[in-house]
Amino acid sequence: MMDAIDARAGVLVLVDYQARLMPAIHDGALALANAMRLARLAALMDVPVFGTEQNPAGLGPNDPALRALCSRTLAKMHFSAMADGLGEWLRPAPRQQSQGGNARSLPRHLQKPAAPPQAARNSVVLAGCEAHVCLLQTALELLEDEFEVWVVTDACSSRTERNRDAAFDRLAGAGAELVTTEMVLFEWLRTAEHPDFKPVQALIK
Repeated sequence: MMDAIDARAGVLVLVDYQARLMPAIHDGALALANAMRLARLAALMDVPVFGTEQNPAGLGPNDPALRALCSRTLAKMHFSAMADGLGEWLRPAPRQQSQGGNARSLPRHLQKPAAPPQAARNSVVLAGCEAHVCLLQTALELLEDEFEVWVVTDACSSRTERNRDAAFDRLAGAGAELVTTEMVLFEWLRTAEHPDFKPVQALIK
């Protein structure tokens, strides 16, 4: 059982909301609208937002308004975004600071301090299309790599409702937590005294 969703330890990953794909998706407009709500609050709360695009040469880019809210967008050919480098984005290797020349030969007082380690963000809030293919395979690999995975059910879909629901059944059995957009928004906030509480109310209305 995972704890509450923590914005300070979280990343939002939005999978394949591609303009050519969305018209064929069951309740696609609702899924996209909820993804936009998640991305807008993430931006307010400094939660990193990553997007993915499946075979963008064939399926085109993500919805442009959503794409603009993503700090980075990963083009992929594998159905799982982890196979094409998402894991390196989520857990980047520590940067080696250049000292110029042979740093070890410098007196200690002239050496630059080591860069502080990047704060661990092991909690992934995940939403996207198609739920039973790219979203599912990405989530399963995230779980294998010991990330906490929160799948936002009302921001996910597939071409058919049956495929979407089958994905949710499998994800729950694999250890992902199934949540809704409002659950994420209010757990990120934690309190009505949060400075972003009113903007979140506006997102929901």
